[in-house]
Amino acid sequence: MRVVTESMDSVRSAALGFWIGTGSGFETADRAGLSHLLEHMLFRGTDRYESVEIDQLFDGMGAEINAGTGKETTSVYSRVLDVHLDKAFDVMADMVWRPRIADEDLAQEREIVLEEIAMYEDDPQDRVFDVLGEAVFGDHPLGRAIIGTREVVAGTPAAEVSAFHAGRYTTQNVVVAAAGSIDHDHIVDLVQRTIGDPVRTGAPPAPLPLPSGTVARRRFFAKETEQYHVALGAPGVARDDDRRFVLRVLDGVLGGTSSSRLFQEVREKRGLAYSVYSFSGSYAGTGQIGLYLGTRPDNVEKAMKVVGDELERLLQDGITEEELTRSKENVKGRVVLALESTTARMNRLGSSVLASMPVLTVDEVVEHIDAVTADEVLALARELYAPEKLSAAGIGGDESVFRKALLPVSPALADVAA
Repeated sequence: MRVVTESMDSVRSAALGFWIGTGSGFETADRAGLSHLLEHMLFRGTDRYESVEIDQLFDGMGAEINAGTGKETTSVYSRVLDVHLDKAFDVMADMVWRPRIADEDLAQEREIVLEEIAMYEDDPQDRVFDVLGEAVFGDHPLGRAIIGTREVVAGTPAAEVSAFHAGRYTTQNVVVAAAGSIDHDHIVDLVQRTIGDPVRTGAPPAPLPLPSGTVARRRFFAKETEQYHVALGAPGVARDDDRRFVLRVLDGVLGGTSSSRLFQEVREKRGLAYSVYSFSGSYAGTGQIGLYLGTRPDNVEKAMKVVGDELERLLQDGITEEELTRSKENVKGRVVLALESTTARMNRLGSSVLASMPVLTVDEVVEHIDAVTADEVLALARELYAPEKLSAAGIGGDESVFRKALLPVSPALADVAA
């Protein structure tokens, strides 16, 4: 079992995290959502701590405990005063290793998750990204919503959830991370004291094979909304690809900042959208890039025309030295400022070690960013944002409006079968 820590002498708090190598990207269709459902069940209590007692203990320490599920990870985390470190760790370890997954508790938590699914389905600005994931990755688990399906959430019995926990929450598949007012040897001792007996071992789940090649797809979900929500995307770079630093600079120029091209051209100069930006994510063996905008029906075509023009200008001419410098300084600033937080440092440690990635120092990250050139940004943009590779997702009232708006970006995409 791996334990990774970073001591920060200037603080009186400690950020703790248990990082588990399970998420929606490892789930078959008949288990879609079990990682997320199990994350909820961790808070239902253990043999030693009732659910309400967990809440009361952390409230009494002036701390919060939370968790999250992603495509490839689940994390349980908290930030506490250093004087409460041992107690917080004991409770969190009991939740992670020994959750009480009883029929009655599962029945109640199912209803909560089903309400969460209903809330998610009512929010097109959130849901469009999962529609895009399906367009980019097709039937692969990376293309499914992390939250899961109603059928799996409602129909999986407690025994199967327990078996899922036993197979995923193993010593080889869990990383403990801590940052702040801590001592590494003391954290190791806490791990050894709280892991319990017998120690559960087992290899982490293998990722399902990635789809071969890139297939551009169009997906549309009809829903009466005030805005059309449109996202374009394609496979990106894997988390261990050194070009991930180039991609961060590209994002800053294209749509990741308030001075970026999309924000300035679509929002500031023309007032065609309130929210418009580019984004990226990295996984094992692949990644995803994309851009999003939300706008009223009469502005969809005009806004997407601007997006198409900006993508064409980027792929034809690249970026200026001024844009390169500004984006690199922005990325470096965000990295350094974020790492003044104990929680951000713990997150970086836990996610990196769980993924078997090197834990780079701040200086090493800055060196990688400083080394990015305008030619590298152009080459990556041409590879990732080539119109023939882009998939599209939309949510709104009329699919024909959505399809027509795609013409300036990719005429072929507007015509491709949904």
